[in-house]
Amino acid sequence: MTTAPADSAGTLAPAYGDKVIAVESAGSEAIPESERHGGPLQLLWTWASPNIEFATVFIGVIAVLFFGLSFWQATAAIVLGTALGALTQGVLSLDGPRFGVPQMVVGRLSFGYFGNILPAAANGLVAGVGWFAVNSVSAAFALNTLTGLRPLPSLLLVVAAEILIGFIGHNFVHVFEKYAFPALAVIFLLAGVWTFKDAHLGGGGSGGGVGGFLLAFSAAWGYAAGWNPYAADYSRYLPRTANKARTILYPALGLFLSVSVVAVIGAASATIVAPKDATPTAAFTGHLPGWLGDLVLIAIILGGVSANALNVYSGAISIASFGLNLPPWLSRSVLVVVSGVAGTAAAWASLSDAGAAYEAFLLVIAYWVAPWLGVVLVERLLRPRDADEVLSARLTDRTFTNWPGFTALLIGVAVSVPLFSNQEDYVGYVPKHWPSFGDITPVVGFVLSAVLYAALRRRSPAR
Repeated sequence: MTTAPADSAGTLAPAYGDKVIAVESAGSEAIPESERHGGPLQLLWTWASPNIEFATVFIGVIAVLFFGLSFWQATAAIVLGTALGALTQGVLSLDGPRFGVPQMVVGRLSFGYFGNILPAAANGLVAGVGWFAVNSVSAAFALNTLTGLRPLPSLLLVVAAEILIGFIGHNFVHVFEKYAFPALAVIFLLAGVWTFKDAHLGGGGSGGGVGGFLLAFSAAWGYAAGWNPYAADYSRYLPRTANKARTILYPALGLFLSVSVVAVIGAASATIVAPKDATPTAAFTGHLPGWLGDLVLIAIILGGVSANALNVYSGAISIASFGLNLPPWLSRSVLVVVSGVAGTAAAWASLSDAGAAYEAFLLVIAYWVAPWLGVVLVERLLRPRDADEVLSARLTDRTFTNWPGFTALLIGVAVSVPLFSNQEDYVGYVPKHWPSFGDITPVVGFVLSAVLYAALRRRSPAR
C-alpha cells in the first residue's frame, strides 16, 4: 500500500486509514503501522452479522430433516460444533494485529511460500465461488418470495450489491456489518420467538442416531470453522497493541452466538410442517404472520449480502496471497469482481436444487478446512519463539519451505475423504460398512494432519 508523505511531526499520514467511502488499495501485503486503526470490538458484529442469515438457518433444518435428529439432539450437535469452530476463529484472529497480513499469507509459515498456494486456492474457490453461490441463492429466493421477481433477476440484483461492497474494501465491509447487525438480530429473534411458539420440540426424530449426530456436528463445525481461513483478513488493520484477550473473545463470541442461535431456530422450524413444493425460504417463513414473514425475507436478503461481502472479499484476498507476480491491473478490487462473476455462475447453476447442494457443500468445506486447521494450530504450538520481525520476514521469503506441513495436509485429505466421507454421490469405506459412524471425515482429517505434522516437523523442520 502506498502511504502519504511524512507530516510535519515526522510520521506517516495514512492514505487509507479509517476512510469508509474509499476503495482499499491494499492486497496481501503487510499493513503499515500508519494505516492501523480500530479496535477488537468491531470483530463482534463483523463475525455476527454474516451468520444471521438463511444459510445458518439451514444448518438446523438439515440436522432434523436430512440427518434424522430430534430437536434436542440437533441443538447439542450444533452448539458443540459451533463452539469448536468459534474458538479457533478467535485464536487465529490474533495473527492480524501481529503480522498485518491476511490469514492465507500467515499460512506460509505452515506450508511454505509456494506450498501455501494450494490451501490459498482452495479457500479462494470455497469463499469466492462456493459460499458466494450458497448465500446468493438464499438471498435470491427471499427476494423472489418477497417481490415475485423471477429467481434469475433476483440473483443478479443480490450479487451486484455483494460485489460492490467487497470491491470498496475492508473499512466499508466493517461498517456495513456494524449497521446490519441490530436489524438482523432483532428480526431473527422475533422470528425465533414465533417459531418456538409453533414448533413441536418433543419429537423423537427419524432415527438419525449417532451417525446423524456426527453428520450434524460436522456440518456445524464445518460452517463455523469455514470462517477460520478468513480470520486475520478482518483483524489485520488493528494496531499491534490491540488487546489480545479481546481480539480472541469478540470474534469467537460473535461467531458462536450468531451461528448457534440462528441454527437452533432453524432446527425448531424443521419440526413445523411446511407447504408442499415451497422454496427453502418460503418454507421457513410459511408459519409466520405476513408482516413478520416479510421482515424475515428482508433480513435473509440483508444477511446473505452481509455474508457474501466477506466471502467475495476474502476470496479475492486468497488469490492475491498466491505470491505470484500478477499484472498491476489485476488488483484486489478487480479480483473481487472476477470471484463474484464465477460465484454468480455457480449460484445460477444451483438454483434448481439448492437444498441438496447446500447439504453436500457444508460437509465438503470441513473436509479440507479440518486438515488445514490441524497443521496451522500445531505450527502455532511448535513454532520457535522467534521475534515477530523474523517470522514476518519468512512470510515474504520466496525460498522458505515447510514440506512437512504441505505433506501432512495432503495426506490428511487423501486418507480421510476416501475412507470416511459420507455423501450422496460417494460413500467411503467406513460408513459404507458401518453406517453408524455417520461422517467423521473432518475429525479424522484434523487429528491425522495434526499428529503427522507434529511428527514430521521434528524430523525435518521448516527452513
